[in-house]
Amino acid sequence: MRLKIKRLRWWMIGLVMLGAMINYLTRATLGVAAPTLLKDLQITTQQYSWIIGAFQGAIMLQPLCGYVLDVLGLKRGFAIFATAWSFISMAHGLAGSWQAFAVLRGLLGLAEGSANPAGVKALSEWFPAKERGLAGGVYNIGASVGSMLAPPLVAWAILVYNWQMAFVATGAVGLVWVALWLWLYESPSKHPKLSEEEREYISSGQEQHLQDDGTRPSIIRILKQRNFWGIALPRFLADPTWGTLTFWLPLYLSSVRNFDLKQIALFAWLPFLAADLGSMFGGTVSIALQKYANLSLINARRGAFTLGACLMVCMGFVGFVESPYTAIALICLGGFAHQTLSVTVITMSSDLFKRNEVATVAGMAGTFGNAGVLIFNLLIGALVVTIGYTPFFICLGVLDLVGALVLWTVVRERKVESVAT
Repeated sequence: MRLKIKRLRWWMIGLVMLGAMINYLTRATLGVAAPTLLKDLQITTQQYSWIIGAFQGAIMLQPLCGYVLDVLGLKRGFAIFATAWSFISMAHGLAGSWQAFAVLRGLLGLAEGSANPAGVKALSEWFPAKERGLAGGVYNIGASVGSMLAPPLVAWAILVYNWQMAFVATGAVGLVWVALWLWLYESPSKHPKLSEEEREYISSGQEQHLQDDGTRPSIIRILKQRNFWGIALPRFLADPTWGTLTFWLPLYLSSVRNFDLKQIALFAWLPFLAADLGSMFGGTVSIALQKYANLSLINARRGAFTLGACLMVCMGFVGFVESPYTAIALICLGGFAHQTLSVTVITMSSDLFKRNEVATVAGMAGTFGNAGVLIFNLLIGALVVTIGYTPFFICLGVLDLVGALVLWTVVRERKVESVAT
């Protein structure tokens, strides 16, 4: 008799979280290296925005990634994408112009667009409905930790070696994770270490009307559902915050707050640490609202999102404070607030759609999120030299309030909300 592992579902989401952490570490490498890169390769601010734009344009193909994951299965599909993004990240060290960086960032965006659909698909397969909010918070810690590790690690690589080594090192780490993934991951239906008790616990806690019906996901049918638009539009409005923190914060600290590379390494990771706490807070608030306020699952998700949106107002004041440390504190609160609401709306894909559609839906919603990042990024690149960063921080403080309004008015709970017992 094979030994079973207790609470295996949490080990599995931890493995997915580790993959997300490496995913966001590789994508955040460019932002930390940007002050050095722009100087060494004589890249302008606008050209830098085009480089980021190539990444965001390609990552908008998340529906393709989600479809591949739904068709090939999570284990095989995610391994293919992770191997691709690891080698592409390492190839950044060979780039010598902004055009080469743009091409590589586009390829990287295509491969890394798999992380969000993969995480949501793992949630839908491994967790009962009541635990998905908290599990989603655990998974989303990976994004925050990866982005948090980037400033000190990349700055160290640049100071000790060069910016090329920063890309090579982060890409190599991804290949190590792929080996772990192929060794340790299996779906609940196949995992030899999953006990029958836990298998039954997972199955009995999932919505029966959302079970896999054996069909391939239809993008046209998904687009016709108002619940898709109810989660896609808030993603469009919310995700520019994360793009700003990842790609523009080091440049903001360098050009506006006069931080050098060592100071960036000391402070630029703090908003992502706050985001880690926000990831857990969002899932915990959702559970608490169901337990103590007797709200339904969907209304609890909406309540957590709204709380995060209200906290995001703090971002609007970043440009008005004189102290750089007060500005960093406000940005940290913004990182906390963003992940509070982000983990909530991302998890809702698994609350509203069938198991065989979840990765596709998450990818499609991610397309809208990255479209928001792309537009916001291009606006910053074109206008920041003339109007500064303050108007953009104000926009970030307001957009999520609009997203909360959309979430409450567009999303509809299914009449069949109960889970099997």
